[in-house]
Amino acid sequence: MAEHVIKLPDVGEGIAEAELVEWSVKVGDIVREDAVLGAVMTDKATVEIPSPVEGKITWLGAEIGDTVAIGSPIVKIEVAGETTSPARDGDSPAQTPKAASAAAPAEPQPTAPAKDHSVEVKAVQQVAGSSTAAKPRPGPTAGYGPPRPEGEKPLASPAVRLRATEAGIDLRQVPGTGPAGRITHADIEAFVARGPQAPAGAGLRRREGVEQVKVVGLRRKIAEKMALAKSRIAHITYVEEIDVTAVEELRAKLNAEKKPDRPKVTLLPFLMRAMVKALGEQSSMNATFDDDAGVINRHAAIHIGIATQTPSGLVVPVVRHAEARDLFDCATEMLRLAEAARNGTATREEMGGSTITITSLGAMGGVSTTPVVNYPEVAIVGVNKMMVRPVWDGTQFIPRKMMNLSSSFDHRVIDGWDAAVFVQRLKTLLETPALIFLEG
Repeated sequence: MAEHVIKLPDVGEGIAEAELVEWSVKVGDIVREDAVLGAVMTDKATVEIPSPVEGKITWLGAEIGDTVAIGSPIVKIEVAGETTSPARDGDSPAQTPKAASAAAPAEPQPTAPAKDHSVEVKAVQQVAGSSTAAKPRPGPTAGYGPPRPEGEKPLASPAVRLRATEAGIDLRQVPGTGPAGRITHADIEAFVARGPQAPAGAGLRRREGVEQVKVVGLRRKIAEKMALAKSRIAHITYVEEIDVTAVEELRAKLNAEKKPDRPKVTLLPFLMRAMVKALGEQSSMNATFDDDAGVINRHAAIHIGIATQTPSGLVVPVVRHAEARDLFDCATEMLRLAEAARNGTATREEMGGSTITITSLGAMGGVSTTPVVNYPEVAIVGVNKMMVRPVWDGTQFIPRKMMNLSSSFDHRVIDGWDAAVFVQRLKTLLETPALIFLEG
């Protein structure tokens, strides 16, 4: 027998290390070629590591949450052969030759089950939850062995976990037919096809125990970023009520006359264009503050971050050069980036470099919020829930569509008066949307 060493491959230009966020195997597991061994995270992209060979896992070189340098040994696999075949420095698993192919003549191999992933290392793709996703179909009822013992943590790749989360499926209830009981996409489909089953012995009962969840991957990055922002920025939040009846009527008319080359427009593109106009008058809001150097960088380009909730957590893709985009271009780019962020295909450049941020919870927006400034920016505009409210017009109450803007600022460099002027300008533009489209 021989030992095959897999090293952490180069997962992106300029990246020296990555955080291990998941193992899909354990020591002693038998894995097939192309089986997903685990996943690492770089910035906000999750990358799966496939096996280039078939064999038995004998060693795992890191624990969940560890930071691993590119090129470091991460997995050892016992394979058929007489000599070891370690991966060369810089090689990716997909480029490493199979040890067994040099040790014995080729023999007929049984047909392998359909693979869930490409041979190459790739960013995790979201396969459920979109209108274009294929409908579930029955999957296999038998596989490599019996389901894992009750209580054991389910083995599944990040893509499978993402799909289960979106479908509202508890992976502990899904039998796995992959190696070592790993849950595959086909297992998810089979579970969905069978339909929900009522739990046995339903009733009131006491529960004991504490589940410990290690904060790793994107959740740890979010925690670090929020802690940094709250510890270094003196926040001030300004809430203002906006009458969005007129802009909503315009939006509905534009969507009713929608052309094939134009996307459906939401309120956010109008807000983006209003911000561009307001920032042209108050450049101090379109800035980042280097508090270590004591320097405020006021940016000519307006790069608007759009806080986006994904199954993995909150990320902020960036609509770059919003000042050069019209309403429909803003809408198109925002939709493209949101989809890329949710399915894990957004690039590092698309996930950074914002100069001001919008955060919105849509229908869950609440009456008001206290957004956290996206450090090192100095301002963030928060969109709250839209509601029809009675508004006094001087003679009677009339129904109007109302919405609050909850905006936070870095009070170290933005005075309360300037913050109020900025939000009031946004209010004027949104309540009289024709002003948004006037030049100059």
